[in-house]
Amino acid sequence: MKKSFYIYNSGDLKRKDNTLQFTTYEGEKKDIPIERISDIYVMSEMSFNTAFINYISQYGIPIHFFNYYSYYNGSYYPRESLLAGQLIVKQVEHYTDYDKRVIIAKKIIEAAADNIYRNLRYYNSRGKDVSNVMKDIDYFRKRIPYTTSITELMGIEGNIRKQYYSAWNTIVNQEINFEKRVMHPPDNMINSLISYVNSLIYTKVLSEIYHTQLNPTISYLHEPGTRRYSLCLDLSEIFKPLLGDRLIFSLLNRKQITEDSFTKELNFLHLKKEASKLIAEEFEKRVRTTIMHKELEKQVSYQYLIRLEAYKLIKHLIGEKEYSGFKIWW
Repeated sequence: MKKSFYIYNSGDLKRKDNTLQFTTYEGEKKDIPIERISDIYVMSEMSFNTAFINYISQYGIPIHFFNYYSYYNGSYYPRESLLAGQLIVKQVEHYTDYDKRVIIAKKIIEAAADNIYRNLRYYNSRGKDVSNVMKDIDYFRKRIPYTTSITELMGIEGNIRKQYYSAWNTIVNQEINFEKRVMHPPDNMINSLISYVNSLIYTKVLSEIYHTQLNPTISYLHEPGTRRYSLCLDLSEIFKPLLGDRLIFSLLNRKQITEDSFTKELNFLHLKKEASKLIAEEFEKRVRTTIMHKELEKQVSYQYLIRLEAYKLIKHLIGEKEYSGFKIWW
């Protein structure tokens, strides 16, 4: 199985014969077999040339860039090799036809809400009393089928998230004093942690969409816009509870991440290098975790579940099978 390659030291990345070579600014060199790489995460200062870009493009390897604060900056998305004009037409049609768009958006929110509820049920059964939050979320998710607009759906999603985050102080075995989700910029360590982990999910979804015929800029729940792959935002909503939130709970409850993992003088905006590396390593372990798929009747990784989600959406768009968002069944 191919793996993501994370770069935390500043240096040069270039093609060397039929592989890649990374050289730190201190002169240390490391050869990386290109056949083993699924995507590259640049978490530091990096130099590369067009020969390198051309080479990784041949192998369809996206690169994701993060800044000093571990915030996602953008991606290099190689030229698409699985072009399908008919599918793009269908994607646009399901966006411009508002009724068709709402159907897909509902399925996304239904799946996300169900996965959030599953997380709460898991911790509630283990002595963390979040039963009142579960009741509130159950109330909101039962309203989803009756919504008729994206705005209404986003409002329900916002209420579900608000209730969900209110339970984190109970779930987490640290004094986190988490009151609300703040993104631009995050105002405490929990918000910084969520932003970083969510960006890892977003880029992982983008990497998986690249291997399908979907256009990542045409979305249904989130409004398509300039300079963002909004379909990744859509599908990320479904996988945040499984890939992101469960990881965050584990890191915090095992005390792998604490306030000391952040630079306090910068209001916890800056995640220290070793903490960022630890989170990325744990995230990669999680996406490589395998489960027995009920329908396929074989072991698949969490990461491959993302690609399967894209395939399900394709089938819906071309009229082969109605889309239903991924829901945790274990």
